[in-house]
Amino acid sequence: MTDPRTQAWLDQEDANISAIIRRYGWFIQYVGSEGCGHPGCGSELDDGPPFAYTIGLFGLGHPELLIIGVPIGTAHGVLNDLGERIRGGADLVAGELITFDGWPHRIIPEPVPNPGDIVFGANRHYQRPPVFSVPALQLSYDDKAGKFPWEDSYAAPEMQPRPGTFNPGG
Repeated sequence: MTDPRTQAWLDQEDANISAIIRRYGWFIQYVGSEGCGHPGCGSELDDGPPFAYTIGLFGLGHPELLIIGVPIGTAHGVLNDLGERIRGGADLVAGELITFDGWPHRIIPEPVPNPGDIVFGANRHYQRPPVFSVPALQLSYDDKAGKFPWEDSYAAPEMQPRPGTFNPGG
């Protein structure tokens, strides 16, 4: 059982997230030290790269989106851009190459086999237990040389764990 103060905070947080989703269509949950772009900076609790995911795209009939290892501003820019595309009718599919105006990286969405271990806020919003998690797509991006995390010589593999290997809660 949750203590009353924690429950009151959770209730306020839930209301805030719901209000943002009603107004904008989705909410972006960022986990990590704000402004931190690499593991180990910020809090002593940080034991992996920062990450961000959407809450609300599932309500539009689309998997939630997850991006790992980018600063908060980049995460918001990418997720908001793709959220707008989805709201406009796009359906991002695994393996699709996605480009952006104003961001030099390319993205390929990949299915996340363990979303219940990652998208806690989305599951709380949709009142789903982790075993019946909302689906999610991990947005894997290329490095400055144009290589993706699964390719040899990718610049920073620790920043983008492969889908299924990332588990911030465990």
